[in-house]
Amino acid sequence: MELRQLSYFVAVAEELHFGRAAERLHIVQSAVSQQIQRLERELGAELFDRSPRRVRLTGAGERLLPEARAVLAAADKARASVAASAGLRLGTSTGLGAHLDRVLAAFAERAPEVPVELVSLPAGERLARVAAGLLDAAFVRSAEPPAGVRVVPLWPDPLVAALPATHPLARQGEIDLADLAGLPLALAPRSANPALVDLVLGACHAAGFEPVPGRAGGTLHDTLATIGARPLWTVVYASHARVLATPRVAYVPFRAPGLALATGLAVPAADPSAHLEKLLLACGDHES
Repeated sequence: MELRQLSYFVAVAEELHFGRAAERLHIVQSAVSQQIQRLERELGAELFDRSPRRVRLTGAGERLLPEARAVLAAADKARASVAASAGLRLGTSTGLGAHLDRVLAAFAERAPEVPVELVSLPAGERLARVAAGLLDAAFVRSAEPPAGVRVVPLWPDPLVAALPATHPLARQGEIDLADLAGLPLALAPRSANPALVDLVLGACHAAGFEPVPGRAGGTLHDTLATIGARPLWTVVYASHARVLATPRVAYVPFRAPGLALATGLAVPAADPSAHLEKLLLACGDHES
């Protein structure tokens, strides 16, 4: 049994999708599948119930998941104990777009000698790693911090509607949410982003309609490609939409008050290090 196999297993268990796990791990899907199969052979048990429509943990997989997380966390702590980072370990999330570029540029001006290691993980794992001292800070949205972690409010992240560029609503300067009632909504599973899914579905209900479920792609890029070819819509952070330009998809703002999630920086509850103080100042520079 290898740490790599456990890492792949945890990624698939959290995403419940081999394609999304591969994207998160920055490897091809076939490599993830092969390593999971090797792990299953070594353990003599199937860890996932695979079907054409969904992936679920088996009983053996559910029992292995907390143990695998514990092993990986212990390995991370062991590495950190002998190779303490001289730089800033920063957890990131999808959709930060231009925000992240500006913050990193402002931080580089304040601390040009400090390298920054960006780590992309699900929100829960980002918070857990900040609590364990394995990340110095992490960007999060509408997250409840665990013990030993506080979240410093940064900025609201407005959402825009992504819809086919050929749709009549694509020519509007802004739209009401209710205008989209007739289009199927393509959203990721709630487990992948509960705050976002709850916000959008709650806003649809408040606007007087139950959104028609549309099939989302394995990744945001897959979903946008599908929207470019079919009458669907989804939501994208406005800051991210600026770097997702495609001629077949239009990004249209919602009419006020709109939709937004609050972005914050999760940091240790204890006094911040010098690096963190400069990062927080960089976030302030970004907003000024």
